[in-house]
Amino acid sequence: MKRIVFFGDSLTAGYGLSRPDGQSFPALIQQELDAAGLDYLAVNAGVSGDTSASGLSRLGYWLSQPTDVFVLELGANDMLRGLAPAGTQRNLQAIIDQVRGRFPAVKLLLLGMQLPLWVPGQRAAEFRQLYQELANNNKIPLLPFLLDGVAGIKHLNMHDGVHPLAEGYQIIAAKVWPVLRPLLLETTKMQ
Repeated sequence: MKRIVFFGDSLTAGYGLSRPDGQSFPALIQQELDAAGLDYLAVNAGVSGDTSASGLSRLGYWLSQPTDVFVLELGANDMLRGLAPAGTQRNLQAIIDQVRGRFPAVKLLLLGMQLPLWVPGQRAAEFRQLYQELANNNKIPLLPFLLDGVAGIKHLNMHDGVHPLAEGYQIIAAKVWPVLRPLLLETTKMQ
């Protein structure tokens, strides 16, 4: 069985859900994999509160296990904590480099975050660009905004306005799946 590692923060972990093992977007992707008859295990490697730096520091554990597809979702907490976008970009690049160094044939998918357009300033502009730059520079597919169709919609989010409810994760999984599926089919053809 091939492995897809979903490496991220609370948005990957399924923070606040009553059943993250069945309601988080990696769990919903596993349901899609099973329905499509694809022999993959979706591994939820999300840790609530992770920044790009803390994700980088815990990456070694995940690199000790076989990985065919690596889905990277980090940076939201960097934004929320006011960290410099350049540092976030360096950390995410280091994660990509280490994953590729350990597994040269790995397929990568980058899940981006965005600040609303009404947030002004250079920092906001840099955060809007960094995911696209990473995707272009590394020639990896990008879902530009993981929370597209969910962010800011009250009935799809918890009371904190940041973390999706189960219904929100269904929308997220429905956006991730069409971007992820072609990578899985490429990996299957290669073997």
